[in-house]
Amino acid sequence: MSGTVQRFFAAALTPVLLFGCASQPVSIQQTPAAAPQPSAATANTNLSIEQMLEQMTLQKKVGQLFMVRPDALDLSLTQEQIDDEYADGVTQLTDAMRETLKTYPVGGICQFGKNITDPQQIAAFNAELQEASSVPLLIAVDEEGGSVARLANHPAFDLPQYESALAVGATGEPEMARKMGQTIGAYLRQYGFTMDFAPDADVWTNPNNTVIGTRAFSQDADTAALMAGAMARGLQEEAILPTFKHFPGHGDTAEDSHSGLAYTYQSKEEMQLCEFIPFVQPSVGMYAVMVGHIAAPALDASEKPASLSYSVVTELLREELLPDEEILVVTDSFAMGAITAQYTPGEAAVQALQAGCDLLLMPESLTEAFEAVEAAVRDGTIPEARLDESVARILRFKQQYAGL
Repeated sequence: MSGTVQRFFAAALTPVLLFGCASQPVSIQQTPAAAPQPSAATANTNLSIEQMLEQMTLQKKVGQLFMVRPDALDLSLTQEQIDDEYADGVTQLTDAMRETLKTYPVGGICQFGKNITDPQQIAAFNAELQEASSVPLLIAVDEEGGSVARLANHPAFDLPQYESALAVGATGEPEMARKMGQTIGAYLRQYGFTMDFAPDADVWTNPNNTVIGTRAFSQDADTAALMAGAMARGLQEEAILPTFKHFPGHGDTAEDSHSGLAYTYQSKEEMQLCEFIPFVQPSVGMYAVMVGHIAAPALDASEKPASLSYSVVTELLREELLPDEEILVVTDSFAMGAITAQYTPGEAAVQALQAGCDLLLMPESLTEAFEAVEAAVRDGTIPEARLDESVARILRFKQQYAGL
């Protein structure tokens, strides 16, 4: 661990009282209902990562960078239909989608509520997706516990439910968070998921922030760090890749990045003593970090979204905060207003890779983003060595979590 990081943990932080929130026990219903166990793709050929890279075409390498909604594989759908949470979602794999996977061999799928009808359906759907992919997929979902839980809050599922991360954090017991991660991880694994976009590692310091709110474990950075780390370890115990989100911290922002760019006006020193702390988890092992569409003038004077900023992703997160850790850097969704209002799908994808991100989440147009990255590698805008760096990292994580 770097000296800078050690100072973060050594800093004496003044606890902030929770506003309008009483400590309440976590409500647990009962164990998950049984569902068919999906079969993972079997692409393990005992090759080294370097040998795998040598055998992959540029098309397959570029594909590994993208994680999309399953709806994006149906090229007959408009982007509005893909993004509309109230529209009918894709719930099974069609022959046309199989063909799309050959042309745009994405590295991951993110399932949403509209893609889920019941336990048997989602288990079968995830298994079909794995079988259709030449490289095992990272299949993710937003399952934080509390208000954001695509499966536990679905009426067709009888799964343990949690009041909120904040309620768990208020117990002061990291073991509660670990058990929450273990419980969620067990049922995610049962339904064929390999990755969870949790824990939320934000520190809820702005009472006007409603997009995070009780999704955070605490207003105190040390408590948030302990709880997020414990939940992540619980997920890992069930072979689920945890994702700490939303770096450099969404808990102090007033804006919602779903609709526009969010801002944090704290100094770097202030963020070092608060927001950064939960993201530095040296005892967790291999984990993912989701970088938000958050402008932080103190970190990048250009006010670029953090997800597209070399200063934030590479210089700060990778080189300064976590120089010795194996992390997978994931962008927040590129279909969010913070990105679509300012960048084309191709611009966002290319700039995210240049910034140091590995996994590019849900571009507004898969075809445009994919082809833009492929063209940027061919013309040298993105060195192939830079592409290989992220693809190798993705494959290493797939060895750990996706059966590669």
